[in-house]
Amino acid sequence: MRAQRPTSANLVLLAAVALIALNLRPFMTGIGPLAIDITQTTGLQLQGMALLTLVPMLLMGLFAFAGPFLHNRAGARRSILAALALLVLGSFLRLWTTSGWQLVGTAALLGLGTAVVQALLPGIVKRMFPRHVSMVMGLYSAMLMGGGALGAQISPLVTSTTGDWHIGLAWMALLASLAFALGAFTLPDDEAAGTGRIAVGEYLRRPRVWLLMACFGLVNGGYSTVVAWLSPFYRELGWSATASGSLLAILAVGQAASALLMPVLARTSEDRRPWIWLALAMQVMGFTALAFWPEGAPAIWALLLGAGLGGCFALTFIVALDHLSDPAQAGALSALMQGGGFLIAAIPPWIVAVLHDYAGGFLAGWLLHLSCVGVAIVLVSRLRPASYAKSMAMTDR
Repeated sequence: MRAQRPTSANLVLLAAVALIALNLRPFMTGIGPLAIDITQTTGLQLQGMALLTLVPMLLMGLFAFAGPFLHNRAGARRSILAALALLVLGSFLRLWTTSGWQLVGTAALLGLGTAVVQALLPGIVKRMFPRHVSMVMGLYSAMLMGGGALGAQISPLVTSTTGDWHIGLAWMALLASLAFALGAFTLPDDEAAGTGRIAVGEYLRRPRVWLLMACFGLVNGGYSTVVAWLSPFYRELGWSATASGSLLAILAVGQAASALLMPVLARTSEDRRPWIWLALAMQVMGFTALAFWPEGAPAIWALLLGAGLGGCFALTFIVALDHLSDPAQAGALSALMQGGGFLIAAIPPWIVAVLHDYAGGFLAGWLLHLSCVGVAIVLVSRLRPASYAKSMAMTDR
């Protein structure tokens, strides 16, 4: 079995998983600290800027549904390498964007590449690390969130050094190139990728799939809004681009730490729900603080909110993979969960922009996400481990 590869090979594969994950968020988190510079150059206003998050998230949702199809037709390895090539291209093209719509076009390329990676990489993790899924998915989630911190911190620094926000976004092509090279060297071949063709329609007839989509979407809606608007929120309060970017980086560090630690803490527990509820409680505290006391202790609020978002992200992935023992089927379920979830998560940043224009501030947006967390708390109660097998039984009645 490929899952029994030598330890040295597994370590190289772990490095590839980490480096690939590191590329999946900087192109979004690097935008917020540079929002004013981008607006001055391209003319994009608040709702137009929201498209730089909304479009990638929509594509992450739509093309996640293509994950099982790509698995069946092209194989996970080839599809992921093609997706990484898109990440290189999309970041590199940002050197020459002169209009808002060109920038949105590069965001679409980057969102498409990210969608394919996110749809297929969890299945590879389930196959290659069957006894350590929680820890490896924790590493994947932590590096994904760490990439968010990297983008939020490095993009404004590069921009201030070079005087050009285009370079502040295009540097990510170098990081994606490294991921492509390591992935080409170490990602496993596709011949042992699964036990048969994956029937997407069969999955979509299961209410549990839709429940997972809703949970994932509500959690990531908070993430997409915070990535888009936390930095502009504090810039409206008088913060500089670098300072607001640092705050977004602190949030991403909290996400990464929680995404890494919570799966480790929950690894001996069959029922992940108490840990998910703890993460959701941290989100409640974070959004409440942003709404009513934003300048009280901003770094603590960002760290707390990040920990809640990162923990939920990683644990929801693991819960989806727990539902099925076959790696290809579990990977397909994860892809579909992301498909519906990211479609839901794409909308809140735009809604918050509309609410901002109507109300003149971000208070209504933070309250909106408090209500979303409340709904998620209720939905998570349905994810009992005893219900996994019955909820995903692939037999029609």
